[in-house]
Amino acid sequence: MIVTETQNSTVFVLDDEPAVRDSLRELLESEHYQVHTFGSPNEFLQSPDTRQHGCLILDLKMPGIHGLEVLRAVMCQKPSLPTIVLTAFAEVPAVVSAMKAGAVNLLEKPCSHDQLLAAVRDAIAQSEQDCEQQTSSDEVQAKINRLSLREREIFQQLISGMNVKQIALNSGTSPNTVRNQRSSILEKMEADSLAQLVRMVLEAS
Repeated sequence: MIVTETQNSTVFVLDDEPAVRDSLRELLESEHYQVHTFGSPNEFLQSPDTRQHGCLILDLKMPGIHGLEVLRAVMCQKPSLPTIVLTAFAEVPAVVSAMKAGAVNLLEKPCSHDQLLAAVRDAIAQSEQDCEQQTSSDEVQAKINRLSLREREIFQQLISGMNVKQIALNSGTSPNTVRNQRSSILEKMEADSLAQLVRMVLEAS
């Protein structure tokens, strides 16, 4: 059996209306997404399942609590989960507030199936990119942890753009010593050149 990308992705739906949840579940499952639905913010925020790879569809209108408050709580507790906001009133202030709070997209209800599915695909693509970047960042940090304290000091000066003579003067040592330390740093960081080292750090940041 071939496992598609959507089968590895989970869409979480947070909406207080059962009919809306059922409709979204039917649509998303027809595209082979795994779907988990929630009827209240607390139910969602307390669920450990949301650590999975995917995205959240959030209705801004919630009884007893404004959707923006839910969105801020989501961004605080689950910052790696891209969130698509649904609202019946996509006015400029609502759009700006939602995007500032961390939403990756905002759709005005009722939206077409194509619009929603396109937003889900984009959100999941971002989730994948964020996951890859986090993996890259963790790998680079693991390599940095191999460096001695002195090498970390030299490393920081190298990636800030200082040359060997500047680092030697700044560190009170000889250029040859700095060159030897640079070679050791490149070896431990598994980089063939200073340019590759800088690129590695930038891509992981």
